[in-house]
Amino acid sequence: MEIGLILLVIAGIFVVRSFKIVPQQHAWVVERLGKYHATLTPGLKLLVPFIDRVAYKHSLKEIPLDVPSQVCITRDNTQLQVDGILYFQVTDPMRASYGSSNYIMAVTQLAQTSLRSVIGKLELDKTFEERDMINAQVVSAIDEAALNWGVKVLRYEIKDLTPPAEILRAMQAQITAEREKRALIAASEGRRQEQINIATGEREAFIARSEGEKQAEINQAHGEAAAILAVAEAKAEAIRKVAEAIRQPGGEQAVQLEVAERAVTAYGKVAADATTTLIVPSNMTEVSALIGSAMKMIQTQQPTR
Repeated sequence: MEIGLILLVIAGIFVVRSFKIVPQQHAWVVERLGKYHATLTPGLKLLVPFIDRVAYKHSLKEIPLDVPSQVCITRDNTQLQVDGILYFQVTDPMRASYGSSNYIMAVTQLAQTSLRSVIGKLELDKTFEERDMINAQVVSAIDEAALNWGVKVLRYEIKDLTPPAEILRAMQAQITAEREKRALIAASEGRRQEQINIATGEREAFIARSEGEKQAEINQAHGEAAAILAVAEAKAEAIRKVAEAIRQPGGEQAVQLEVAERAVTAYGKVAADATTTLIVPSNMTEVSALIGSAMKMIQTQQPTR
């Protein structure tokens, strides 16, 4: 009974040490008699008990690694407090096991030294403008060395760049001065544009007024010309009708009668005015002679039939 129990325990130990289940996105490094033997991929795996052992277990997921804050000196001798975060992934479990005793510490230290080297080549203002370039150069420097450690550096991101307090105050003063300068420039541009708009408006108003006055004068001239033309046409029409009437039978007698009546009326008006001295011809036949002269002039102006 005791022997059976012992055999059962030994069989259980053999089963536990023989069968291994590797999780997804993990890799286990197996050593056989102290020497690298194989890398186990996810799934159920079989080992030789007491001969094979799992020496290292690695996660193949992307790993974020916080890089401790450090002081970096720029090209213009300004101290910067810089911290960042590094993203890497184990790509070769065998090299990650035997290439370095602690690849995480090695990657962290290399990231810090690479960052100091890159920032040391830049001036203070450029460090704030060239973050993408700094990140790319740090990744390039780390990735080249990390290949021997079975690690792939995916990216590096600077979390914060903190200059000394004196530099911060100077930068704030510079920003304030720059904003005040922009405000003054904007105000002057606004005043200049306002003056331009006013001048443009006055010019357009003057042009509009002059165009209106010009058009009014043209319209008035056209109206006067039309009125003169209408009067002349009316007079011409009246003269034409009188001439046509004279040509009719009895027309000349009618004209003589009209002229005689107007002459008598004119003499009557002159005689009625108390302030006018009237000199009456001694011979009234002169009146008839005047009428006769007028009729001869009318007959002379008539066209020959």
